[in-house]
Amino acid sequence: MNSNLTSAEPTTKGASASERLPWTGLLALSMTGFICILTETLPAGLLPQISEGLGISEAFAGQLVTLYAMGSLAAAIPLTAATRGWRRRPLLLLCIIGFLVFNTITAISSNFMLTLVARFLAGVSAGVLWGMIAGYARRMVPDSLKGRAMAIAMSGTPLALALGVPVGTFLGVLVGWRSIFGIMSLLTVALVFWVLWKLPDFPGQATHQRIPLIKVFTIAGVRPILLVVLIWVLAHNILYTYIAPYLAQAGLASQIGFVLLIFGITSVVGIWITGVLIDRWLRLLVLISTFGFAAASLALGIGSQQLIVVYISISIWGLTFGGAATLLQTALAEAAGESADVAQSMLVTAWNLAISGGGLVGGILLESLGVLSFPWALLILMLIAFIVSLVAKKHGFSAKERA
Repeated sequence: MNSNLTSAEPTTKGASASERLPWTGLLALSMTGFICILTETLPAGLLPQISEGLGISEAFAGQLVTLYAMGSLAAAIPLTAATRGWRRRPLLLLCIIGFLVFNTITAISSNFMLTLVARFLAGVSAGVLWGMIAGYARRMVPDSLKGRAMAIAMSGTPLALALGVPVGTFLGVLVGWRSIFGIMSLLTVALVFWVLWKLPDFPGQATHQRIPLIKVFTIAGVRPILLVVLIWVLAHNILYTYIAPYLAQAGLASQIGFVLLIFGITSVVGIWITGVLIDRWLRLLVLISTFGFAAASLALGIGSQQLIVVYISISIWGLTFGGAATLLQTALAEAAGESADVAQSMLVTAWNLAISGGGLVGGILLESLGVLSFPWALLILMLIAFIVSLVAKKHGFSAKERA
């Protein structure tokens, strides 16, 4: 990534300035991720209202989430590769304005098919955005601050899940789901001006620097990281998607909101810890997080009827998963070097595949073996992720000396 820094437009005024985090710019990236996650997940909490507003069943209303994910999955790799040569800030603004347009259409449309198209295109914008946020944050700071910068830029994700989605759902019930999408459009307008005001621009990748996609995939370290992404996020989504039936068997059916709040708060703590330690201890954090989630899964399997065990295990789950995106994106960016943006688009694709797979695999387990099989499936998956991370010591989750 050093070449990216040297090719960037000068933004520092001496050595001391270069060692400071550009908070306002990084928080603009965090706000971008916050809006991205809210746009993706809000319909799930407002299905009855959307169903009534559009005159469709809740099952059809749920396709607003599906189409968004499909847009991200379809666009992430090809569009990121196609826009490698574009200047970074204009491309970021184009994606943000995409959210403005498509969320506004969602807010005012009374036509279900038009709403689905808007959701798909919003997902396309997200697919490109997630492929570039990590690289953008890393180019804004020197080597010694890259991990911390990414933690700040990615903080919008757990904040959106922990606070934005519950608050948005609550307000959506009070003032209507269309109003919430309208509010997000207003926030996006403010974000456009924020980006223009505080975010530096960087050149795209020169033609001679662009490595073909297959060669990016075969860079040492990229494949083990993507495998860990797929396994870790799959395990997370099996439990997250079907948390309601698991909690019901534990006698916590009425506490789902509280349990998810615990998960959200501990996720925020997790990303804070990651931000403080990642620039020195990335490999150790990955190993602790994957093993910690495995241990929490074991506890959920053994003590599924003991409330204190469930609460502690959920807290450990949130704590270990909160920094996952930052840890994995940082490791991938370091492994891919100048091809980091394309590699990140592969991460976005793997992440979305794992989200879809979580719903599918979890559903199969629920129907065939029952909800008590979840912790044991998670345990197996997370032990595999831990072993892959442990083995990828030279390339991937490197044990090299860190700043």
